[in-house]
Amino acid sequence: MASRSLSRLALAATGVLLASLLGGTATAQAADTPVFWRVPATAAQAQALTNAGFDVEEGDAGAVLVVGGQAVANQLRARGFAPSFHDTVYKELPARANSLAADTYYGGYRTVTAHENHLAAVAAAHPELATKYTIGQSWKKTKGQGGHDIQALCLTKKQAGDCTLSTTSAKPKFFLMAQIHARELSTGELAWRWIDYLADGYATDATAKSILDTTEVWVVPIANPDGVDIVASGGNSPKLQRKNADNSRGSCTGTNVGVDLNRNSTFKWGADSNSPCAETYQGVSAGSEPEVQALEKLARAIFPDQRGTGNNDPAPSTAKGTMITLHSYGNDIIIPWGFTPATSPNDAQYRRLGAKYAASNGYLVGTNEETVGYDTSGTTDDFTYGELGVASVTFEVGGSSGTCGGFLPKYTCVDSTFWPKNKGALITAAKAAAAPYQQ
Repeated sequence: MASRSLSRLALAATGVLLASLLGGTATAQAADTPVFWRVPATAAQAQALTNAGFDVEEGDAGAVLVVGGQAVANQLRARGFAPSFHDTVYKELPARANSLAADTYYGGYRTVTAHENHLAAVAAAHPELATKYTIGQSWKKTKGQGGHDIQALCLTKKQAGDCTLSTTSAKPKFFLMAQIHARELSTGELAWRWIDYLADGYATDATAKSILDTTEVWVVPIANPDGVDIVASGGNSPKLQRKNADNSRGSCTGTNVGVDLNRNSTFKWGADSNSPCAETYQGVSAGSEPEVQALEKLARAIFPDQRGTGNNDPAPSTAKGTMITLHSYGNDIIIPWGFTPATSPNDAQYRRLGAKYAASNGYLVGTNEETVGYDTSGTTDDFTYGELGVASVTFEVGGSSGTCGGFLPKYTCVDSTFWPKNKGALITAAKAAAAPYQQ
């Protein structure tokens, strides 16, 4: 009885706080606003909640975080769980949020159109360094429902054969991918800053010059443009769309529509959710989504196949290429494998490389089991490593709480925290591309 009363008090306090943060006054309205609930649960219970359609995210020892409003908390209690308020999802906006540029939202985050314009502007301003590619189309565009091209930028000091979608080009390659989960806002902004650091810094920054003189840097800043459109449509209250916009399965509504693109890759697909409305819905088949097809086609076009087909076949020490897929949140550097608790055959090399990344950002290096605490099938980094032997990891950017925590951190956190922490790690990844397993 005491814990239930405390939960009601916490919820009431949360409603007042949320109303304040969002500029609203109605407690009923605030009660429907999603927050992070801390839910004590075993790994098996967490998986069961995921399978039941709850939005389950990384928590701490013995608990997970579940996203939702008061109704979700009540559903958890009805199942015998004891959720407690952990943190807000939406953070405080700047005083003049409504006066921001038309191609921004939620304090300054850029829309898909802004990212597209940025890539075009960089390519036009730096023709000797930058090449823009259309690598595929979003689900909506393939259906004639609007949507977007999926775009990539290749950066290098161009010589013959550079940035030509070749697996035999002379320079090693670093591939950075962001915002495959649409609501993970900081990741696209980090890709934007990485592009500008290299392109604008080539003339004045010795490190940027050294990277582009020796390496091809490939960047896909928005891997899930339809999903980001949905997120941005919420304006100063971004919608929590994780997946793409594929609504061809199930009777899902709101942000439950779509396929989780980071569960749809063709390598070890098929052990995640078959429920179309679940946040980790894997799709009807491996690589069913056009966004995933585009990303895999790009990876195969720029990286040679460098490892065998068996789970225990290591990438050779001479293998080239690095890849980072940016996600949030958790302050983690996740190394393969994702699809199994077993470590990869390059585990020792990954831990050495991960430690070099962590020297910059301070993140925890480990497998899924050691970081987020659950397995993931059909992920992009398992694909680029498992299929091609590229040294591939996931960065989970930011903590689980506070102004700079969660999916929707305050925009100022990108420059105050995320970019300073991760700039050095991205530089390390680019420099390691020539021999990542020899670090």
